[in-house]
Amino acid sequence: MRYLHDDELQIATRFLFLSMAIVVLNQDMNHIKDGKFKINEPYLDLIERMTLLARKERRKLRKIMQDKKMQIIHLNKNDSFSSFLFLCQGREEKRNYFNPAIRKKVEEVIRSLMGKALLSFQDSAVVNN
Repeated sequence: MRYLHDDELQIATRFLFLSMAIVVLNQDMNHIKDGKFKINEPYLDLIERMTLLARKERRKLRKIMQDKKMQIIHLNKNDSFSSFLFLCQGREEKRNYFNPAIRKKVEEVIRSLMGKALLSFQDSAVVNN
């Protein structure tokens, strides 16, 4: 079995965790909309900006993956682990991820997106002043 190169695996896993983060952000958006927040607009604006940044990055990764003929296939999930098959130009690699580790990786992606979104708010405030 020929395994994926490190850079290919890095692109694929970033795409995978970014996709999961987008799902979480959409769920959070709905919770905030349906919640009993007195002022929810700043939170919604932040999540919208984070989602926009995530989708933009994922679009770039998807293009790279298409060019390299890469695919990610979700194989199965149980209480402890999730399995994914990464394919790239005839090479494949099966990876099992501990579900709490996935959660941690998605949290890291969300924190990164939050930092970028907050910076973009600051940049737009400087431009507007």
